[in-house]
Amino acid sequence: MNNEPNRGMNLTQQVANTLGNAIIKGVYGSHNPVPSEATLCEQMQVSRSAAREAVKSLAAKGLITSRARQGIRVLPETEWNLFDADVLRWIRDSNPSLELLREFTELRVAIEPEAAKLAANRQNSEKISAINDALERMSKAENGLDDPLESDIAFHLSILNASENRFFMQLGRIIDTTLRVSIRFTNMRTGVRAGNYAEHKKIYDAIANNQPEIAAEQAANLMQGALNTIVSALKEDNRPVPVVNS
Repeated sequence: MNNEPNRGMNLTQQVANTLGNAIIKGVYGSHNPVPSEATLCEQMQVSRSAAREAVKSLAAKGLITSRARQGIRVLPETEWNLFDADVLRWIRDSNPSLELLREFTELRVAIEPEAAKLAANRQNSEKISAINDALERMSKAENGLDDPLESDIAFHLSILNASENRFFMQLGRIIDTTLRVSIRFTNMRTGVRAGNYAEHKKIYDAIANNQPEIAAEQAANLMQGALNTIVSALKEDNRPVPVVNS
């Protein structure tokens, strides 16, 4: 087994990581079943117990089902636990489809405006200061003095944190993953390398000035813009190829 991508993992985690990546990328599926535990042991040079525990782990994440005399079967994407940290990481690394990006962004449209509204209502000065710190990083990123992606992500996660809603805060992982993929796509699509500082500042100003409705509106405008970019790309991808008469 190539241990470079699995550094710091035990054998069971290495097997699960290798198989999970392969499943998400479509290497295994109805066209190509996952090998049996015995074959996995042979291919990956691991013990039967390591292979068995890895299979159990992937089954718990909703990726596969394993039954006696039926083998290991990959489950449909609708069964995958998209809130699982490993599944999210594998999706992030797999160049996900525009359809999945659209669904991720629809989740952001539903959540982030409400988080901004709550942050403006609750006025935790320390947490609002963290939003400002992230905004300042975004300003520096526009001048090449900070990382555009990391500063943008920090801004959005700090708003979730400032909402002081524990459920929203725990959605940080999925928002982080969504942003790492969608920001790259939307920036490439719009020709913009860094996040739009001015639009993000409108959200911060409304939060800092205790204007919950405006904060929600500004956040919704930003989320909807990203969603519109993805939907537009989907429509282009699905556009019929024109017939050229010879």
